[in-house]
Amino acid sequence: MREWLFLECTKCGARYYRTTKNNKAQAKIELAKFCSDCRAHTPHKEKKK
Repeated sequence: MREWLFLECTKCGARYYRTTKNNKAQAKIELAKFCSDCRAHTPHKEKKK
């Protein structure tokens, strides 16, 4: 079963992206996404609701 999670900017803490992840996957998701607060591509880490 898949679970919902948010991707949070590591610089400012803004949460603009929501995605799903398989429960059996143990690794945390970290992607480079655009943050409109920082006005740049920054690393975004997985955060629960």
